[in-house]
Amino acid sequence: MFEGRKLLIATKHHKEKVIAPILEKGLGVHCFVPQNYDSDVFGTFSGEVERVANAVETVRAKCLLAMEQFDCDLGIASEGSFGSLPTLFFAQADDEFLLFIDKKNDLEIIVRELSLDTNFYGAAISTKEMLLDFADRIKFPSHAIILRTKPDDLTQIIKGITTRSQLEESFEHLRSVFGSVYAETDMRALYNPTRMGVIKIAAEKLLETIKMECPSCMTPGFSITEVKTGLPCSWCSAPTRSTLSFIYTCQKCAFNSEKMHPHQKTTEEPGYCDACNP
Repeated sequence: MFEGRKLLIATKHHKEKVIAPILEKGLGVHCFVPQNYDSDVFGTFSGEVERVANAVETVRAKCLLAMEQFDCDLGIASEGSFGSLPTLFFAQADDEFLLFIDKKNDLEIIVRELSLDTNFYGAAISTKEMLLDFADRIKFPSHAIILRTKPDDLTQIIKGITTRSQLEESFEHLRSVFGSVYAETDMRALYNPTRMGVIKIAAEKLLETIKMECPSCMTPGFSITEVKTGLPCSWCSAPTRSTLSFIYTCQKCAFNSEKMHPHQKTTEEPGYCDACNP
């Protein structure tokens, strides 16, 4: 279905470095990145352009626009978000969506990778010592820094800082002109190897999903559409909140099947049971 076809990667931040090798080897496609495609029109991490839609809507719009502009019927795009997890309020996370669209076969396959492996961070900086401590914390200079006057202030933003001299000069400039400096991690993929690694994991997950064919009609992308909880407690047999099964559904023929005990566990520890450990 995909062998020998051109696959457009809608990016301006070098994500093809981790996406292209995986999909070219796994699907036999020829990946390319369109010239002069500006994905920043859908939003920027530094705030100059606000992302008005959610991540799924944004990644779909990003992919479809590039496919239309460059006349390609096979495309892929990614979209990331960063912040605290609802279940772990103090833990920062990288939430990546990767979308694959095949207009020729009317397919849309999406995967999500939620990772705690991120150096997303920001802090007000008043001294050079604080600046260097911040740099060490976010793995500078392999990971770039953004400096601005205050959080969310667009007055002056210096992005993509990757050398100590540039970092110190930019800090002194902002402090002398504006009186305050705020530092944050540059989360653009080409400036953040940690994020690029999460995108690579998402690409591997996407390839696995594409290769999963519907048992009924053989359409690619036979994927999980529902997670059922209720794994019984090993002590009292009451249903817990742990995963009991996955429901897989075909987007073409709507065939579905249930995979019981996907985590290779038939019971849950009492510590996770609301009855035994309320």
